[in-house]
Amino acid sequence: MRYDILTIFPQFFESPFSFGILKKAQEKRIIKISSHDIRMFARDKHKTVDDKPYGGGSGMVMKPEPLGTAIEAAKLKGAKSLVILTSPQGERFSDRIAKELSQFDQLIIICGRYEGIDERIREIYVDKEISIGDYVLSGGEYAALVIIDAVSRFIPGVLGNEASPHDDSFSGGLLEHPQYTRPEEYNGIAVPQILLSGNHRELEVWRRKESIKKTFIRRPDLLDSTDLTEEDLEFVDELRKQNPPSFRVYIALVHYPVYNRELKIVNTAFVNLDVHDIARAVRTYGVKGFFLVQPVTDQQILVERVLWHWMEGPGASFNGTRVEALKLVWIKNSLDDVSDEIEKLEGLRPKVVATDARKRKKMTGYTELKERIMSGKEPYLILFGTGWGLAEEVMDASDFVLKPVDGLTGYNHLSVRSAAPIILDRLFSSKV
Repeated sequence: MRYDILTIFPQFFESPFSFGILKKAQEKRIIKISSHDIRMFARDKHKTVDDKPYGGGSGMVMKPEPLGTAIEAAKLKGAKSLVILTSPQGERFSDRIAKELSQFDQLIIICGRYEGIDERIREIYVDKEISIGDYVLSGGEYAALVIIDAVSRFIPGVLGNEASPHDDSFSGGLLEHPQYTRPEEYNGIAVPQILLSGNHRELEVWRRKESIKKTFIRRPDLLDSTDLTEEDLEFVDELRKQNPPSFRVYIALVHYPVYNRELKIVNTAFVNLDVHDIARAVRTYGVKGFFLVQPVTDQQILVERVLWHWMEGPGASFNGTRVEALKLVWIKNSLDDVSDEIEKLEGLRPKVVATDARKRKKMTGYTELKERIMSGKEPYLILFGTGWGLAEEVMDASDFVLKPVDGLTGYNHLSVRSAAPIILDRLFSSKV
């Protein structure tokens, strides 16, 4: 493998590649790393590599001529080459991508600087853009180091043990199992007995389970792309039971105050299917309670009659899982009553999150809300409106307004019993 790094700071790479595994790999001629100063390919006497952007704006843009010439000079004839641009706009770097890149003969890595590169370089030369994370660095040189180190580990002969890159974290989609070495006991903590047993079959089972457990707790998103056996999935189910959700979330289906078609405030009627379907989603995603906000007495009686049928009446023996979901349902007169009840249960008044199909200013995204909820610092109450949506007074009084459920078509007319499970899935799915 040959790496050709295009940079305005070639001296940046002198130290990182002068020791350790990468130094030995170069000495064995398994890999070759060369850094090229883009300034040397500039045509003017000042060796200019950047200029002001057309159309105005802050910062500078890397010029196309020096960069294009540098790429052409770096390319090896007849080699299987790939031109990579390090960029925050690129695909998120991963173990899978590192393994794919190790199959090439040559990687030409462009280290972006300033406000970026001229777009024509992207169009003409760049085969792949790579980002190492959602944060800002002063230059692409740091990303180039990460890429070269990760890719090199998959090249035969670079590591002393050929199995090492395949046993590391992420290689099979899972985080690595815990590792121990001598002494057998340290500060009162002993090495797990299974590691001393000499039973290789049981040891492999233990390691697999520990990898799944660590991934489930620390990076559950990785399980979505991992090939899990039936035994693995059964173990994940055990982990779910042993590690119930730590977040404190409640939802409310609001029948008043909401809008009708003419945008007048009304009280909507109870819909049997709404309660059944949303309650099952609530139970599935670990939400702690489902409140129906319905101030009309006749409507409350109707809801109570339906709940009694399925929880204590004839329906109870017909469908036990329905009972499990419906026991999470509460009936309250108002949203203030709901917040008061949650405060009694949690010791804190909940942060209120309104949902709406209409777009408005200062809406909160799913990732941000999920991070807030998962911090576990305070309880949350997510509101779903019936009719034509929550009244403006409810929206204004909420702490957050969640962005609408959007697909790829622009069609945005979901029923509340469809939208609620989608939102809960986006916030709380375990991705297994």
